[in-house]
Order: sequence, then structure tokens, then C-alpha cells
Amino acid sequence: MRRGVKAAVVGGVFAAMVGGAGYGAYNLVNGVTGGGSAGGGPAEVRTGPPTRGEISETTREFLKAWADGDARQAAAYTNNAQAASAALTGYREDAHLTKVRLTAKEASGARVPFSVSATVSYKGKSEKFAYDSQLTVVRGRSTGRALVDWQPSVVHPSLRKGDTLVTGEAAAPPIEAVDRDDVVLDKKSHPSLGPVLDQLRAKYGDTAGGTPGVELYVRPENEDAGSRTLLTLAKGKPGKLRTTLSADVQKAAEQAVLRSDESSVVAVKPSTGEILAVANNRKDAFNAAFLGKVAPGSTMKIVSAAMLIDKGATKATGAAPCPATATWQSQTFHNLKGMTPNESATFSESFARSCNTAFVKLIDEDGLTDASLTEEARDNFGLGQGDWKVGIPSFDGSVPASAGPDRAANALGQGQVQMNPLNMASVTATAMTGAFRQPVIVPKALDDRQLATARGLSASTVQQLRQMMNRTALSGTGARAMAGLGGDIGAKTGSAEVDGQEKSDSWFTGYRGDVAAAAMAQRGGHGGDAAGPIVAAVLRAG
Repeated sequence: MRRGVKAAVVGGVFAAMVGGAGYGAYNLVNGVTGGGSAGGGPAEVRTGPPTRGEISETTREFLKAWADGDARQAAAYTNNAQAASAALTGYREDAHLTKVRLTAKEASGARVPFSVSATVSYKGKSEKFAYDSQLTVVRGRSTGRALVDWQPSVVHPSLRKGDTLVTGEAAAPPIEAVDRDDVVLDKKSHPSLGPVLDQLRAKYGDTAGGTPGVELYVRPENEDAGSRTLLTLAKGKPGKLRTTLSADVQKAAEQAVLRSDESSVVAVKPSTGEILAVANNRKDAFNAAFLGKVAPGSTMKIVSAAMLIDKGATKATGAAPCPATATWQSQTFHNLKGMTPNESATFSESFARSCNTAFVKLIDEDGLTDASLTEEARDNFGLGQGDWKVGIPSFDGSVPASAGPDRAANALGQGQVQMNPLNMASVTATAMTGAFRQPVIVPKALDDRQLATARGLSASTVQQLRQMMNRTALSGTGARAMAGLGGDIGAKTGSAEVDGQEKSDSWFTGYRGDVAAAAMAQRGGHGGDAAGPIVAAVLRAG
């Protein structure tokens, strides 16, 4: 919690720009006329989309009341008066913003952009604060009135559900995060690191040796996510925080994810478990690289292959026929379009080609149960126990024991399996070295936290996995993405089908030397198409 600040949770709304009576100013550039009051008697119940005149009038009255500091009146022009009133009242009392000036711009249908300028004042310190936002006018379901559709983003575009706007002493002192070589990591040079740096500040700011300043900030509902500073009124003294990141690899990761929308990548050092880079290319601030929970597609076959080898179901040189289709528990599975069947394929060949049907046929071997994949993932790869302590919030995967068709689907990285790039980078690191080393973004010595443990893999299993992943990188589905990378390399591709999504998610994981990386691009298609080049770029930098 921030020190000396009254907490005002405002139902997911950033409590924005409302000053006291007489301090507000209101401009409307569209020349809107009309008036109307929320309390002017029974309104005619109308249907259909709001008219242009209704949109203009509702916008005018809402913004006028907001600028005048009349939170209750402004809220009456929204479809969630309770949340709106709490937000606008909290803005005035907790965010300390006055002298509000709102200027509506050219409407686009029911959407009206507007600009906000105000002054934030706190304990003798004042600063100007300005930004752009927008609102949408909708038809009230029960009243038929034209109303502002109340969303947190109405008062500030960065706000999400559960956020609160506050001005006061910072919850934690600022930090100067540095990489493994003492290079400063800041948001300007590494914009994708923004949410990560906020979380590191929230977790370690109090112990890094700095002193807090005075800020206008967004406090999230989950404080582990870290506050987001919007304006600094008085600078604090930053404390130095050492991370495991590499500025060079991070820079490459930041540039690589720009290749594909909604993409994420993580790189780790297999010999230590240290995270070298984490980057996301997303419109929101969600750290999907650490917190994502989606099907990983055929990259999961690394774990499935380890299970089959460990259970004696096959080996790299063993038989693993790749028919056109395979049926398990009444569900028929197919390979990627264009894959030629091969009834005489070895397991190494079927792995390198990412043959789904070969894995489905092997899932019925003696000694395998519905829980076999779960046990392999948990006991040997450290997945799915909920005990990773990376240094900031993360998800450590989920591989539930599944009966019926999902037993086979799970082995293909579909069904009920959920992963993120952090998990798959760790899987690849474990496959490379045989040892599970829980990934960390700050050294364990910083707070002496207890890291997760797992048994790891036998030397024989590691040798076979590396041989199969190397084949994939040189002549299999990963060859195009990994072309030009020398040294000891390996890879695995994945395409995860998602309900209601025409194009599959693209997954790719690989290693080179002492770097393992994994990437995912939503709706990116085949693994080598979108995620592959991202991983290759990171491995090249590493």
C-alpha cells in the first residue's frame, strides 16, 4: 500500500480529472447545442442506436458535469452511475486533480474522442497533467436514454478493471534496474520491460536502498502487478536492483517480437536458470511471456517424447509410424496439411516432422496411464506445481491428468495443457542439460527465496532429446527458422489450434550454446512462420 494515501477502489475505474466546483472549464469543438438534465422528468423510451444529436448532447452534458466537479450529475449520464460517481469523486479526493478542462473532438459514430488537461496538487506541489481519451454513447437498456458506456478507459486510456488513481507518496521507492553486466535497464531503452520493471519495483523497491517520491499513479487491484506512474511531482532516490537479464539479448528480444502482433518471447541460460530476456508485443500491459495460459501446440512434444522414452514406449531410433490419421477414444487426429504419411518412420523422424499421429499411436503403449504426462511434466520438468518463485508473478504451467480424447490431445500440446514462453524455454533448458533449474529474473541471494525443484532427466533421455531436437533444427520443421545458426543447436515447432480462431497460434522453442528461448505469436500460423524467426533472432544475439 502507498504510504499516507486514502485507498479508494472505484469499481475498475481510474478516478480521473474532476476538480472542485468553479475550477472546471468545458470546451466542445463540435458546436453541440442542447441541454437536458438527468432529473428532468420521465424520458421518452427510445430504441435503436443513439442519434447524432443524442450523442452530442450526452457528451456535452457528461463532460460539462465532470469538468464542473459534479460527480453525481456526470454519473447520471452513464450506464453505471454508481461506479462512475465513485470514480469521479475519488479522482477529486484521492488523485487531487483540479482545474479540469475537457475538449470534445470530431465524433466517429457513437465514439467521441476528447482531450483532458488538469492540475494535480499535493502538499504544496503542483504539476500540469494532460492526455487524450474517448467515450462511447449507447442506448440505455431499460431507460432508452442515450448514455455514456462507463469503462475505466473513459477517464484514462491506461486504466483497467480494479485500478485506482492516487496522488501521494509512492508505494515503493524507485529502482535502477541493471542487467548482469551492470547496464541500466530503463523503459525508454527497453519499452517491453515496462510492466516487468513495475513489478520488480513493487517487490524489491523497499529493500533496494532508495527513498520514495511523490507521484500521480495508477494502483492496480492486484498490488503484485506494480503501480504505474503517470506523473512525478517530487523525485525519489532510486535503489539499485541487479537482475539476471542481458541488455543485448533483451534488445534483440524487443526487436524480434515486433515482427508479429500479440507475440512474446523468453530466453534463459540453461546452465543456471537465469532469465536473459523477456519481451512482449501487446496492446495491453499483460506479461503474457510469464503469465500466459494457452495451449503450446507441438512444442509440448518435448515433454511427451521424454515421457515415452522414460516409460520405455520407444526410443529415438525406435519405430514410430506416421499414418495419415490416428484414432484414440473415438476421436480422430490428423497431421498438418501436406504431410506425407510414413509407416516406416523412426521416432526421431516423426518428432522432427512433428507427426501428430505417431504420438497418438504411442500414447496407448503398455505402462502409460492418464497421469503419465502429468507426472513427467511435474517430476522431471518442474511444471504444474504452482511453486515457481521467479522474482515477479509467473505461471508455471498446467498439465492435468486427462482421460478420453484429451489424453492424446495433451501429448500434442492441446487438450487441457496450458503453457507460456517462460515454461517452454525452461522445458528446452531441462531437455538440454538434464537438470531442472527454476528460472529466475533476480538472483536467489537477493531475498533467499525457496526455488522449485524437480528430478530432471537421465543422461540417456537427454542424449535422445538433443539428437531429435538437433534433427528438427537442421532438416525438420525448424530448419527454415534456424538456418544460418551455427554451433550446437536444436528446436521444436508448434501450432496450437484455438476454438473460434481461424489461424492457429504459432509456437517455437530452440537452443544454441548456453541459451534456450521460446516464443509464441497469437494467430501466427505454423510454428516456423511467426514464432520461429523471433526465437532465431534471440539465439543469434545470445
